[in-house]
Amino acid sequence: MSNILIIKHGSLGDITQASGAIQDIYENNIEDNIYILTTRPYLELFKKNPYIHEVILDKRLSKLNLIYLYSLMKQIKKYRFIKVFDLQNSSRSKFYKNILYPKANYEIWSSSLTTLPKETDKKEFDKLSVLERFNHQLKMSGIKTANTLRPDFSWASSDISEIKSQYNLKKYILLFPFCSPHLALKKWPYYNDLINLISNKFEDEYKIVTAPGPDEIKDAKDINAVALLDNGRALDIPQLTSLIKDSSFVIANDTGPAHIAAHVGSKGLTLFGKHTTAYKVSIERDNFKAIQVSDLNNLSAEKVFERLTHSLS
Repeated sequence: MSNILIIKHGSLGDITQASGAIQDIYENNIEDNIYILTTRPYLELFKKNPYIHEVILDKRLSKLNLIYLYSLMKQIKKYRFIKVFDLQNSSRSKFYKNILYPKANYEIWSSSLTTLPKETDKKEFDKLSVLERFNHQLKMSGIKTANTLRPDFSWASSDISEIKSQYNLKKYILLFPFCSPHLALKKWPYYNDLINLISNKFEDEYKIVTAPGPDEIKDAKDINAVALLDNGRALDIPQLTSLIKDSSFVIANDTGPAHIAAHVGSKGLTLFGKHTTAYKVSIERDNFKAIQVSDLNNLSAEKVFERLTHSLS
């Protein structure tokens, strides 16, 4: 039995997308122990993952913090990993490769760079969708990919029966109108208009709810929907996953919850402006679709409502 390392630091959407690749790595190395190097926000989440043997914390301190860097590299080296799957493909993970395996090819260190197709420009390769890039990387590394293109994030779910009982949740439409302040171009501004249309059409058939993150609880007061909390705190990722999975419909900006919805089989829509494309981030699934426009300010509530009612009919 040998040890294999996966590197995946974040973000939430990226981790959701990587679920199929992680499962394929496990199923192709069933006799080995699979470890994952991740950051603190996802430490407990990955402890729930049935394909991970052990989680290693990377505090991601400055590369100039030589004491921390030495400690982390020493910790990684003690496991004598026979192979590393770099699913983060970042400048930091490349930096780690240069320390740990400076001369390794794709047989030892699998990354988008080490598995880049011959005579292919990296910028051209990066135009492929996230899942297509994962799929190529793993295939080049000898992995049979049965799940990479169709990740299933359902493993992250937890029991939320008490929360559902507290808020009397049966049939509900779940909205995610938030985004990081520095990514305001991802934010669609007409959620309250949409809520009015839903309420007028369906009356009490569906409860309209949202699940704000820790930094979004204050902003949730501006949305005319029930803000779901757990004893005053934001739901954790497993609770959020279950809430999304059990919903009747999800409407979200291009954020982590939208990716969860896509990869747990939820019905829903995600709203894209010009910041990227739905294809690039591999978010469209059988039940979960995208509306892509050049400017989210020009996407009317009526247009979104039309797509919602068509899906629910």
